[in-house]
Parts: sequence; C-alpha cells; structure tokens
Amino acid sequence: MTGFIIAAVVVGAIGIALGIFLTYSSKKFEVPVDEREAEVREVLPGSNCGACGYPGCDGAAAAIAKGEAPVTACPVGGASTAEIIAGIMGAEAGEMEKTTAFVKCMGDCEKAKSNYEYTGIKTCAAASVAPGGGAKACSYGCDGFGDCVAVCEYDAIHIVNGIAVVDPEKCTSCGLCVKACPNALIEIIPAKARTKVACASKEFGKDVKEVCSTGCIGCKICEKQCPLPETAIVVTDNIAHIDYDRCINCGKCAAKCPTKVIQFEPRKPKAEKPAAEQA
Repeated sequence: MTGFIIAAVVVGAIGIALGIFLTYSSKKFEVPVDEREAEVREVLPGSNCGACGYPGCDGAAAAIAKGEAPVTACPVGGASTAEIIAGIMGAEAGEMEKTTAFVKCMGDCEKAKSNYEYTGIKTCAAASVAPGGGAKACSYGCDGFGDCVAVCEYDAIHIVNGIAVVDPEKCTSCGLCVKACPNALIEIIPAKARTKVACASKEFGKDVKEVCSTGCIGCKICEKQCPLPETAIVVTDNIAHIDYDRCINCGKCAAKCPTKVIQFEPRKPKAEKPAAEQA
C-alpha cells in the first residue's frame, strides 16, 4: 500500500513539473499572432487559387497583415473584398481595376485547319505533346479540350465551336485557366479593354494564312491606324500587341485589320430613362 502511495506521489509530482515546464515554454517561445491576419483570412474567398502570388489565402492573409501585400492583393475578391480588408488594416483601399481572362485565339472549327484526326487523351496538355502540337494545323492555337474549363471554379470559361471563350461577367481573374493552358493562349487584361488581338501565332503571314483564316499576319496596318503619337499597338514577332495602359479604344485598328483578328467592342449606349422618370 505504501509503495502505491509513493508511486502516485511521484507520478503526480512529475505531472505537475511537466505542466509547469510546458506553461513556461509556451510563454517563453510564444509566437505573437496578429489578430488582423485571422480577420483578413475570414474575408478572403477561400479559393486558394494563388492569383495573388502567395501560397493560398492563408499566405495572402499573412502577407497583408504584415504589410507585405496591398489590401487589394486578392483579384478574386475584387473591390468589395479590398474595401473590407482596408477597414481591418486601417488603410485606404484605393481604386481597384477589374480584370478578366482573355483567350488569344479565334481559330474555331470553321476558321482553322486540322492536320489529322486526334485520337489521344482528350486534354490540351496531352495534345500539346502530340506530333505537331496536336491536330490543329496552327501549333499556337486553342486545342479546345477544355483544360481551362476543368480548373475554373466560377463557370466563367467554356468551349464554343472548338475554342475556349471567357464570360467576363463571371470571370474573377483567378488565373487558374492561364496556368492550365499549355499553349499560353490566355492572359489577364483590363475588363474595360474593348480592343483585343485574338491570336498568338508568331509565324509569318503566309504560313498563318495557310492554317487559319483569322490569324494575325503581322502586316502592321494596325500600327498605322493608331491615332496616338506613340502607337498603342505594335507588331513584334509577327503578332500585334496592345498596350492596354495607352489604348483609347477608338477601334480604328480593328476596322482596318484585313483578317479581322482584332476584336473591337463598341461602347454600349446608356439605356434611356423611362418617360415618367424624365418628367
């Protein structure tokens, strides 16, 4: 009986000693936690897409809380999320420009030629390593198997007549489709951009015309149409590139493009108010 009591006392003493040691250690080596980090993380959408440049929403929240990332770091959350985070951080959100993904290809089933019938695995990644980069005669074109569609969590991109098409209204600019495209056909551009070059081919004009009726042939007519002193559209590597920071969306380059590869969306007229409101 005495031995049992002694053992119980020893075990109890060891337990108390360990408790004291762990309590001391937790205080001694405690890592300060910024409460704002948890608040910011709660606001972030939780898609963990990495579009902000950090490893998921946890990484973004930590960076924002430390001041290493701006309150506008999350493109998926957009301006509304940035405003809430700015309130948490006691900062100004500023103006956040909305962006959207854009597919640089118009070579659909009618416009682009095929070299053969592809019977391999139905993914763009698999097709890109097949002979010729896939069945499509243009090795720069969209293979249309929907790797981008598979990774989009917002139903913002679909395959239409053989090529990927983005719905700007649904797109959150998360960038997952950009990473998924093996041909680097998708880019993030300002949502306000109404002039876009829907081609990525770097081939010479003659070679482009042989495989696609709507590819950029590098003719530079677009450069001559731009009214700016320093043109906002420049042909390099046989393909036209638009400087979205300078483009005024006049549409003149699109109007003269011989292959109509430059897309232009006229500004939508404002809806007229009902007669009752005008009165």
